[in-house]
Amino acid sequence: MKNILVTGGAGFIGSNFIKFALQNSDYNIINFDKLTYAGNLENLSDISGDKHYTFVRGDICEKEDVVKVITGKKIDTVVNFAAESHVDRSILGSREFVHTNVMGTQNLLDISMKSDVSKYLQVSTDEVYGSLPEDMKEIKFTESTPITTNSPYSASKASADLLCNAYYHTHKFPVLITRCSNNYGPYQFPEKLIPLMIAKATDGEKLPVYGDGKNVRDWLYVEDHCSAIFEVLHKGNAGEVYNIGGNNEWYNIDIVKLILKLLGKTEEQITYVKDRPGHDRRYAIDSSKIQKELGWTPKHKFDEGISKTIGWYKKNESWWRKVMSGEYLNYYEKNYSTKL
Repeated sequence: MKNILVTGGAGFIGSNFIKFALQNSDYNIINFDKLTYAGNLENLSDISGDKHYTFVRGDICEKEDVVKVITGKKIDTVVNFAAESHVDRSILGSREFVHTNVMGTQNLLDISMKSDVSKYLQVSTDEVYGSLPEDMKEIKFTESTPITTNSPYSASKASADLLCNAYYHTHKFPVLITRCSNNYGPYQFPEKLIPLMIAKATDGEKLPVYGDGKNVRDWLYVEDHCSAIFEVLHKGNAGEVYNIGGNNEWYNIDIVKLILKLLGKTEEQITYVKDRPGHDRRYAIDSSKIQKELGWTPKHKFDEGISKTIGWYKKNESWWRKVMSGEYLNYYEKNYSTKL
């Protein structure tokens, strides 16, 4: 029976992946998380008693923490979700992003390799590819698209990817890299677009939209992302990169308007704010490689996924209110107070 270490497992995608893995395998899942502002064990309260699930608090940047969990739990496979992941925060201060996303990854790679871990999967992002032209919809990011980072966040994730690639080619360490488009779904921290807009719309507050709202993103329901990672773990070839996308491009402003409509609110709540520095205009993923080689395709249509997501946030209002009552509000004031 495999012992899988999921770093950052108390976060949005990590917690959803743990639940997916437990439902679709008999693996032992060890959740390794520092529990920073975006890590929340309430995300996993419904499986806390599962005999195949264990939580260990620790920091991927701390050698002692990582050695203890990998050797003590006899880890076979590592899936690294642990990361600082919000572009706006990286613009306000990049040190934490470099520390966690680069040095933390290097620490995990070193210790995993020395501990004879048989497989290491790095969860990355389409943001490492930079931006695409708006007027050329036929062009999408492929695995061979050059890395062109435009924010401190994406630069830190690209650096981690390059380290993984180097460990594969230099040490023959069995590394896999996945790069996904924008995720949405249950348990997403409400600093990201969709849950933030749901929360603000629910409370009748202004919905801050950057620039003209015409930035384009490819949206992927989180459960589809989890199933893709699961396929890569089982069928992926070491040293390869796999793009994971929803084939579902939307303007940000249209997402905001749809959320308002589904919540029975008016567009009067929308407020345009000064665009953030270096804001990539368009992302779009070509996921034909994972579809052809591994047989994966997303199952959720966007109208279904967004309805499920809004329904979850309405049903779990106490969850996001607890989340938004702490550090996030301080961040929100610092980042948006002069723009509204």
